[in-house]
Amino acid sequence: MPGRTPPRRAVALRWDGSGAPRVTAKGRDALAERIVALAREAGVPLRHDPALVRILAGVPLGEEIPEALYRAVAAVLAYAYLVAGREPPVSPRRRGSGTMGP
Repeated sequence: MPGRTPPRRAVALRWDGSGAPRVTAKGRDALAERIVALAREAGVPLRHDPALVRILAGVPLGEEIPEALYRAVAAVLAYAYLVAGREPPVSPRRRGSGTMGP
């Protein structure tokens, strides 16, 4: 229908530094608005990416994102950490794996 906007969607992700990020909340319309409002109140950086949201909306709540989405979600997480002025957590398996210079 001309002039009709698609329903607003939102997906929230959580990543603690181990495993893949998980879908922690998702919804349309009023629920999407509430997810966005809570994120803003908590100071969580937001990123508008309707195509990625459509795909992530298909991931069951509490599940890790599929490997096919790692790069796209990594870009979102990198953006969120940059905007928040924070560094991502270091997974236990990555600690101490860096190389030392001369």
